[in-house]
Amino acid sequence: MAGFIYLGVGYIGVVLLGAFFLAGVLATSWKRAEKESAVVNDDSQEMRTAGQVFANAGISGVAGLIAMVYPDKVDLFLLMIAAVFSSATADTLSSELGNLYGRKYYNITSFKKDLKGLDGVISLEGTLFGLAGSVLIALIYSVRTGWGHPFWWIIMAGTLGNFSDSILGATLERRRLLKNNAVNFLNTLVAATVIFLFYVVEIW
Repeated sequence: MAGFIYLGVGYIGVVLLGAFFLAGVLATSWKRAEKESAVVNDDSQEMRTAGQVFANAGISGVAGLIAMVYPDKVDLFLLMIAAVFSSATADTLSSELGNLYGRKYYNITSFKKDLKGLDGVISLEGTLFGLAGSVLIALIYSVRTGWGHPFWWIIMAGTLGNFSDSILGATLERRRLLKNNAVNFLNTLVAATVIFLFYVVEIW
């Protein structure tokens, strides 16, 4: 994935990937034993696999490949890659740290109290950690490319992608119609699509 991203949009795309990877590793390892003893969803305890890598970074790799074919649109594909990692980082931080520091947990579709660790369950604290993850990616992107509307687009795309992950988790994943990897892939696709729409509206 890193190779495809680098060939398409350059080193900044790899830096964004690295930021997601580092944030994810730190959040996952932070008080791991405590999380494993309390979490309800067993999927979160699995070792990372190639499928999980593609679920979180596959859209960014595809964007890198397409950028190689259409180099005149590299700014769009870099934005989409940033959105992918904004959503993936938000999802990882909100899940890993929300399960540690959340106080009250709610089902995202009904807003009724629910058990932490279940698919589609959110907390205020977890949502804020997720927002911080999106801000991190937006900051890295903007330091390299300049400050403007894309900073806010990336945050919004990441947040909407993160919420879509929870909605899919509360509905299709709980019913065993989708697995976690598919949900992660779709949340990054949502984020990339949101950025694409922002970009199209801006150029019009």
